[in-house]
Amino acid sequence: MSEIEALKIFENKNVRVLWSEEEEKWYFSIVDIIQILTESNNSRRYWSDLKIKLKEEGSQLYDNIVQLKLKADDGKYRLTDVADVEQLLRIIQSVPSKKAEPFKMWLAKVGKERIDEIYDPEITINRALETYRKKGYSEEWINQRLKTIDVRKEFTDELKRTGINRTNDFAMLTNILTQTWSGYTVKEYKELKGLKKENLRDNMNNMELVLNMLAETSSTEISKSVNPLGFGQTKDTVIKGANIAKIAKEQIEKETGKNIVSNKNAKEIRESNKNTLNN
Repeated sequence: MSEIEALKIFENKNVRVLWSEEEEKWYFSIVDIIQILTESNNSRRYWSDLKIKLKEEGSQLYDNIVQLKLKADDGKYRLTDVADVEQLLRIIQSVPSKKAEPFKMWLAKVGKERIDEIYDPEITINRALETYRKKGYSEEWINQRLKTIDVRKEFTDELKRTGINRTNDFAMLTNILTQTWSGYTVKEYKELKGLKKENLRDNMNNMELVLNMLAETSSTEISKSVNPLGFGQTKDTVIKGANIAKIAKEQIEKETGKNIVSNKNAKEIRESNKNTLNN
């Protein structure tokens, strides 16, 4: 999952959340929500008991709960039960709480903030520009990175059109695309650059970004032409599109004698750019 990790505040209490770019929705830590609604001393036990109850009642909600890695109090990332807004509203119905209504209003506000950004991309772009500039990225790199965001959205929108809707399927197809053109899985690519939770594309150089965009754009256009249906057929279009970027990568490497895929992360890339300018 390409994601944005954040903390949202409700009545001075933190709620861990993740924004899924692929699915365009928030995922909330359920135990954080339970803690707020019940003020329980053991929100994990409360949620565990509630899950058993939901399962016994035959609720489909229980089967659709997913786990994502969120930062715990000790700073480590652990798999945590999360729910989207629709699922949370159903959970709230099962938890007697005087805070239910104000919490629903808070959820609506959180959702609106992100929806505003979706329908007015300039809000997101301006925020991203400012963030990248503060981190010391060059204007050339920033412009390239912003293009990748647009290309990525077109790619994931096309995946949705072909029937891809599960988080794991988005992740698998992204992994297949990355490995096909670069020779590395997403995990291997991150390890090469010494990354943990950081966004891989934020740590690519210009050429890596260009080839990743070529892979996604090619996959999108091929998919639009052949109209695949379901995971298997969509996977084929992703591989075909990524192979176009792979061929381009190999040709560039042959002509330049340099490897495209770099082990440098964002910090090292910025320092390299500074040294080049100084010299």
